[in-house]
Amino acid sequence: MGTVERKAKELRRRAHIQRAILGTLAVSGALAAVALAPAIVAAAGLIARQSGYKFGYRARTAAGRLAQKGLVRFVERDGKKWIEITEKGRRAVELDTMKVAALLGKRRWDKRYRVVIFDVPEVRKSTRRRLRQLMKECGLLRIQDSVWLFPHDCEELITLIKTDLNIGREVLYLVVESIENDKWIQNHFRLR
Repeated sequence: MGTVERKAKELRRRAHIQRAILGTLAVSGALAAVALAPAIVAAAGLIARQSGYKFGYRARTAAGRLAQKGLVRFVERDGKKWIEITEKGRRAVELDTMKVAALLGKRRWDKRYRVVIFDVPEVRKSTRRRLRQLMKECGLLRIQDSVWLFPHDCEELITLIKTDLNIGREVLYLVVESIENDKWIQNHFRLR
């Protein structure tokens, strides 16, 4: 395995552990950081075992990275350290849940397309890049650089993405009755 592949694999591993911690916190509210609550160990133990590191260290560093991102915060109550999920962390968990639902939610097609168009200024290039990445992860089809399409209702998902990235008027959500020469789109989403 090459250096680039190894680094990519390590980043994926870290993301899985962070998601497990964040998801557990979203469900439980707060966990004792001192003992690294059993719920976190159960949720992410398999991932950590594959890495060859001791899980306690991995979970603490993952929690630290989540705190740096503002997704969790450390608080002290009754002499114990706790990890709490922040509002930004809750939105991140909700966004992950919506992405999975968009990808897996095979629904009956209502013969309408949902089109997302955006115009994010060059000054916010990283936000634009992240928006494209999120839409790709959610299963939307890129028609043009700033025009993406999905055959099912995804308005809540797009609203969540807009909130997460702090972009409002730059992104528009459209419901379109028909698109010319759409057979390739129907084939892409297996709508026929």
